[in-house]
Amino acid sequence: MIWNTMMGTSILSIPWGIKQAGFTSGIILILLMGILTLYCCYRVVKSRKMIPLIDTSNWEFPDVCKYYFGSFGQWSSLLFSMVSLVGAMVVYWVLMSNFLFNTGRFIYNFVHDINVTDIVPGTNGSNKVICPSAASSHPPQNKSVIFSSGNNTGFELFEEWWNKSQTVPFYLIAVLLPLLNLKSPSFFAKFNVLGTVSVVYLVFLVTVKAARLGIHLEYNWFTENDFFVPEFRILFPQLTGVLTLAFFIHNCVITLLQNNRNQENNVRDLSIAYFLVGLTYLYVGVIIFASFPSPPLSKECIEQNFLDNFPSDDIMSFVARIFLLFQMMTVYPLLGYLARVQLLRQFFGNAYPSVFHVLVLNVAIVGAGVAMARFYPNIGGIIRYSGATCGLAFVFVYPSLIYVISLHRAGQLTWPALIIHIFIILLGLANLIAQFLL
Repeated sequence: MIWNTMMGTSILSIPWGIKQAGFTSGIILILLMGILTLYCCYRVVKSRKMIPLIDTSNWEFPDVCKYYFGSFGQWSSLLFSMVSLVGAMVVYWVLMSNFLFNTGRFIYNFVHDINVTDIVPGTNGSNKVICPSAASSHPPQNKSVIFSSGNNTGFELFEEWWNKSQTVPFYLIAVLLPLLNLKSPSFFAKFNVLGTVSVVYLVFLVTVKAARLGIHLEYNWFTENDFFVPEFRILFPQLTGVLTLAFFIHNCVITLLQNNRNQENNVRDLSIAYFLVGLTYLYVGVIIFASFPSPPLSKECIEQNFLDNFPSDDIMSFVARIFLLFQMMTVYPLLGYLARVQLLRQFFGNAYPSVFHVLVLNVAIVGAGVAMARFYPNIGGIIRYSGATCGLAFVFVYPSLIYVISLHRAGQLTWPALIIHIFIILLGLANLIAQFLL
């Protein structure tokens, strides 16, 4: 359950993050961030038991923050929790627009027997890999040229009305905004298995592609050339920002573990879940990076969503986009419900005070997603900014501070424990600041 919940859209940006950090440093950072976030998550799980003389069995982590920090802890935890939820929903909207666009274009071309090619550099042969970022400094719009005879006017009209950033993000409103306004999205929870199926299929896709493309690696520790990136790069904080959200489950881990039949196994199960998540990220990231065909393409061509490196007429990528599109369309209302419950219940004491209140909140959330898909459809950037922001509070600061304060009150605080946890807090702060400097 924890593996399925934690394993989200970040997996699509892990290869890009490894490229930004460098191959060797990327592997090291995934391992270190996995260990660090696991420890901080462990501190969250144990935080309730550090409170004496009070029944905390029904408490969530924001309740623990309120106990230690008063109203500031309550409202700040709400703020950062909303950042994580709304950030995830924005990423979902950008990706759903991407997947819907590529799926619609694949179906249109197939139905009308149109053979097109993307106006971007790419490899030749049946296992084509493309470099959309080389065609423009802006995110790829997947413009095409027709190679077969047919109704060119109809195709041009379709391209005009089926545009990744200018039209498709708005089409999603008609489907998803009504779903967000449902009082209870419990129906969509039944489709949770789609998340597991999507990730398993992505692993299968990555394996097949790597077997066909082969391994393309060259070790340059600090120098860069036309086709390969150094093993260590100054842009490595971009990967740590992505990983903070990729390993983020701290705001709901207590709720998830409450359903565990054997509570004494919570730490073991949490450790196993983090190990499996880290292993999945490592496998997908390393295999995509290593098999990316360099030369003729540069490793710099690896996109923030690695599926964008495969043309829209690629069958396996088409199936992956279909899986992910339906999965995200079922998870999106659940995320909206969580955001509604946390925010409106805090302000109005009711998760559904009126249709008007809910509609205003949902329009604001949807508007943020549409705006990002329209003007800043860079999921790697959105993930790392939102991850580093919410991670500062829930991953680095609150778990460490609460542990230090509880030890101090019990008279058990030692200098090594204090120094280690202050260092963890400083790492989280540096992680956030670095996102805006690089």
